Amino acid sequence: MDLLSGKVSIVTGASRGIGKGIAQLFAQHGSDVAFTYMSSDEKAKAFEAELKELGVNAKAYKSNASDFSACEELIKNVLADFGGRIDVVINNAGITKDNLLMRMTEEMWDDVMNTNLKSVFSMTKAVQRTMLKQRAGSIVNLSSVVGVQGNAGQSNYAASKAGILGFTRSIAQELGSRNIRCNAVAPGFIETEMTGALPEETVQQWRDSIPLKRGGTPEDVANLCLFLASDLSAYITGQTMNVDGGMLPS
Repeated sequence: MDLLSGKVSIVTGASRGIGKGIAQLFAQHGSDVAFTYMSSDEKAKAFEAELKELGVNAKAYKSNASDFSACEELIKNVLADFGGRIDVVINNAGITKDNLLMRMTEEMWDDVMNTNLKSVFSMTKAVQRTMLKQRAGSIVNLSSVVGVQGNAGQSNYAASKAGILGFTRSIAQELGSRNIRCNAVAPGFIETEMTGALPEETVQQWRDSIPLKRGGTPEDVANLCLFLASDLSAYITGQTMNVDGGMLPS
């Protein structure tokens, strides 16, 4: 069943990892996909072609989600390229610059807050007018279990991801009367290219600490985003849903 047939989705930071998994699954379920990236043009174009092979329209945009003007330009371009509508926004772009507070620089703090939190504000505000006119839309913000419980050495990352939760609940209340939903997804330990660089012993310790005894996959997160983007979740808004294998108590 194509849960997103006829919809247009934007996924930020989708050239790898969780964002890439979301874009792939959305295309498999019939959504046209606009996605952003910041690094390799070659990889982005290859992924764009891969999505088009699934029978949907897809386009890569080199865009900085933390720059509000760039987000406005992105929305304008996506509307022009995808038939004048945007149904789903997945705010996934994010970075880490971990360190203990005593060693954390102001630049490390600002970079993480801008990329992780300001980007969610910028994209949501930029797409708001379109969704208000449509009187429909689903916004899904990628937070983290670290934003729920905190983590030593990640005060900047935890603060940015916790901020997303408050923003999500507020936007759900502001836009709910126009049938625009806003929810947050909080992944736990997800195994991606980034975790692949960690020592195997460290990764196994993480797995052993999780009730399901494995790390998550990008598809595990993508499946929840698919549900929240689709009409199956039409009466769900303002919620935070963990994808963590039982790492955090409910």
